[in-house]
Amino acid sequence: MSDTVKGHLSASLTVLIWALTFISTKILLKDFFPIEILFIRFLIGFIVLSAISRKILPFKGWHEEGYYIIAGLFGVFLYYYLENVALTFTLAMNVGIIGSVSPFMTALISRFILKQGRIPRVFVLGFICSMIGIALISFSGTLNVNPIGDGLALIATICWASYSLVIKKISDFGYSTIATTQRIFFYGLLFMIPVLFINLDSVDFSRFTQVQNVGNFFFLGIGASALCFVTWNFSVKNLGAVRSTVYIYTIPMLTTLASVFILGEMLTMKAFIGILLTLAGLILSEMPNFLYKRKIHTD
Repeated sequence: MSDTVKGHLSASLTVLIWALTFISTKILLKDFFPIEILFIRFLIGFIVLSAISRKILPFKGWHEEGYYIIAGLFGVFLYYYLENVALTFTLAMNVGIIGSVSPFMTALISRFILKQGRIPRVFVLGFICSMIGIALISFSGTLNVNPIGDGLALIATICWASYSLVIKKISDFGYSTIATTQRIFFYGLLFMIPVLFINLDSVDFSRFTQVQNVGNFFFLGIGASALCFVTWNFSVKNLGAVRSTVYIYTIPMLTTLASVFILGEMLTMKAFIGILLTLAGLILSEMPNFLYKRKIHTD
C-alpha cells in the first residue's frame, strides 16, 4: 500500500471520528466550561501518547522548536478554544458548516501568504459545490445566525488552516508522528493553563462521577485527540496540507449519516442531495492531483 493511499485512509478515519465530536462537546458544555473541556481532553491525549511512546524529541534549537510552539498555539489551543466558545453562542450545525471552509482557507494562505502552489479553478468549483451541499445538509428551512459565535468559528478555521501548513513543515524534520504530536500537545496545554486559572474559581469533582461525562471525555481525549491528531498529521505528511483539509468537507455529511444509522433519524431529500453535492465537491477538489499524476504516468 502506497503512502498516498495510507494518507487518504488516515484522513478518512480522522474526519469520521471528528464528525462526532460536536455532539460530545455540546453535551459536556452543560456541566463544564469550554477551557475545562479543552484542557482535560488534551491532557488525556498527552498522557496516552506519552504511554505509547516514551521517546522524547531532542531539542534542536528554538528555530525548530518554534514550529511546535506555533502548532500548539494554533492547532491545539486557539482552534479548539474558539470552536468550543463558539458552541456556547451558536448552533453546532453553524460551527460545523463554517468549519468546512478550512480547506479553502488553507489553499488561500498557502497561495497568497506563503506563495506556494496555485488554486486551480476546479478546486474553487469543488469548494462551491461542497459548500452548497453542506448548506443543504446543515440548514433545515431557517437560517440561525449569531455574529459572535459564527465569527469565532470563522476565525477558528484560519487557525486550523495555519496549523495544517505548519504541520507539513514539521513533517519534514523526519521525526515520528506520535513524538511530534506529543510535543505539540505539550505546548498546547501550556497555552491553556493561564486561561484555565482565569476562568475557574473552584472545581466540582461530582461532575466526573457521571458516566456520560467520563465517556465523552475519553472519546474526545483518546479518539478525537490522541488518535486523530496522529492520523491527521500522518495524512498531512503524505498528502500535503491542502489535499488533507479537503476531507473536512465531509464532516457535516458524516454527522448526518451517523444520526441516520445510529440515532434512527430520517434522511430528507434535501440532506441526500447535499451529501451527493459534498461528495462531488470532494472529487472535484482532488481532480487536479489525479490529472497531474495521470499526466506523469502518460509521459
